[in-house]
Amino acid sequence: MADDQGWGDTGYNGHPFLKTPELDAMAQESLILDRFYAGAPVCSPTRASVMTGRTPIRTKVTNHGRYMRYHEDTIAEVLRKHSYVTGIFGKVHMGSGQINSPCNPSAMGFDEWIIGLNFFDRNPYLSHQGIVKRRQGQGSVIITDDAISFLQKHKKGEKPIFMVLWYPSPHSPHKEFPDKTNLYQGKKFAGYYREIALLDQQLGRLRRELKDMNLAENTILWYCSDNGGLVKESSGGRMKKGSIYEGGLRVPALIEWPQQKLKGRSSVAASTNDMYPTLLSMAGIKHQPLHKLDGEDVSDIIMGRKSRREKSIGFWHGLQQGQSTWNDKTLKAIMEKQQAQAPLPHDSSRLKKDVDEFPQFPEGTKIGHAAWNDWPWKLHRINGDKYELYNLEIDPMETRDLAKDPSQESRLKKMTQELNEWMRSVIHSLNGKDYQ
Repeated sequence: MADDQGWGDTGYNGHPFLKTPELDAMAQESLILDRFYAGAPVCSPTRASVMTGRTPIRTKVTNHGRYMRYHEDTIAEVLRKHSYVTGIFGKVHMGSGQINSPCNPSAMGFDEWIIGLNFFDRNPYLSHQGIVKRRQGQGSVIITDDAISFLQKHKKGEKPIFMVLWYPSPHSPHKEFPDKTNLYQGKKFAGYYREIALLDQQLGRLRRELKDMNLAENTILWYCSDNGGLVKESSGGRMKKGSIYEGGLRVPALIEWPQQKLKGRSSVAASTNDMYPTLLSMAGIKHQPLHKLDGEDVSDIIMGRKSRREKSIGFWHGLQQGQSTWNDKTLKAIMEKQQAQAPLPHDSSRLKKDVDEFPQFPEGTKIGHAAWNDWPWKLHRINGDKYELYNLEIDPMETRDLAKDPSQESRLKKMTQELNEWMRSVIHSLNGKDYQ
């Protein structure tokens, strides 16, 4: 998963000058998910949706920097119970990097992990299963090295492999460079495009390594971004990162599985919520989730056996503010305490705020911006009392609001009822009722 790459910021989606030869090559060997959505318009919540198959507010990851509750049932935990070896590398940003934290990747179901707490660039501090070290080099290259080492270690083992690789690029401050350091010089957002070029190179390196290890044929490789990009003009919709409009949610997505020869381009709506049930299904694992899922198994759509999803897709952002998380500052402080053999600075305040306490939100809470995607229709509810309705098939930029169109009165009523019921269900989960 990329960090902040917009839908149109790839060669295969027609960017006017950005070159992504490795992504383009992967697209030739993959099913392109053309209408794929991040679970939220910012990073941490989307990551929680991948792990749980649930809209992120249910998990208490209401915005960036929030910890995911350890009560959640993650895809890594399920796969580990089915004898998979599990690893996660890169930016996590929804939990702790401390060795004994109940919200670190071990608690999420990962056997091995090397992570940053947020975005990182050159010479980053990273936590290797709770032991922090400063690494030399470019962050996206380092975590690709780590991921490849994990694959090398386990390629001949008896256990199948589940690996999550979450890149820190192309998130600001854009200090990483591809081989050609002056690439896109003079272009607006040049640093952003350079980081996409570096990310592209690393993805290509990973795919070549999978082939060299004879793992590629029966490996499902699912690529996407965590939210919309930084450039509105190439976002694939209205607005960009941070917005519930299409440009903040629609992201590039590819799914490659050489054994099944996936090809073409699907326009069926899907989201990161769907990854959990879909990957389990594709792995042949039957699992009864502990908690209500928002995602659905879209494997039949991916395999070409169906052309429409069953569930609508809900989005909700702005219920709570995010929390600043400075990767290098935080991990450096932990490293210095470790080296001095001093008590570690603990993440108690975030554990208390995000995990241990269950503040009760009123059932009818409507703070922020919510949306209900029942393709091709999309209903927005903004700060509780403003509604907008768009037909994305004929109005992909969401410019023609049909909420007051008399011909759409019954549709508006139906979708409003569905959205409101879903929001009440989300608040039920946020209040901790799923865990009782």
